[in-house]
Amino acid sequence: MIDQLAAAFNFGQQAVALRQERHEVLASNIANADTPNYLARDFDFASQLKQAVERGRSAEQEGLNLARTSARHIEGQGPPLSGSSQSDDLLYRMPAQPSLDGNTVEMDQERMQFIDNAVRYETGLTLVNRRVQGLKGAMQPE
Repeated sequence: MIDQLAAAFNFGQQAVALRQERHEVLASNIANADTPNYLARDFDFASQLKQAVERGRSAEQEGLNLARTSARHIEGQGPPLSGSSQSDDLLYRMPAQPSLDGNTVEMDQERMQFIDNAVRYETGLTLVNRRVQGLKGAMQPE
């Protein structure tokens, strides 16, 4: 039963976690807008989400073995660990107008990406919350 609930929330959980991580990357770009030779970074959200969901599915099949500290403990498997994008997966953004100091952050584009990501993050949270509320409603007796 718990495995089915975890599988039901896997996609939403991975999407929200990746949106939060992308938010941090974009905030770092904005914070370093005046840093000479700073290269703006980002990652391909769709491919990262696909990889995270696949890792979640393979981890569900493998499972996570729980450590037992006593022979009387029940054997079991825990939920899969969620993976996150590594710094190796971050891509450099190509500037439309390179600056003289070597900084590739374009504030208009960064702000637009930041706001878009924030709206999508809130939408993801809303969808996960509605799913939780729907499952709670289905489990409650009438």
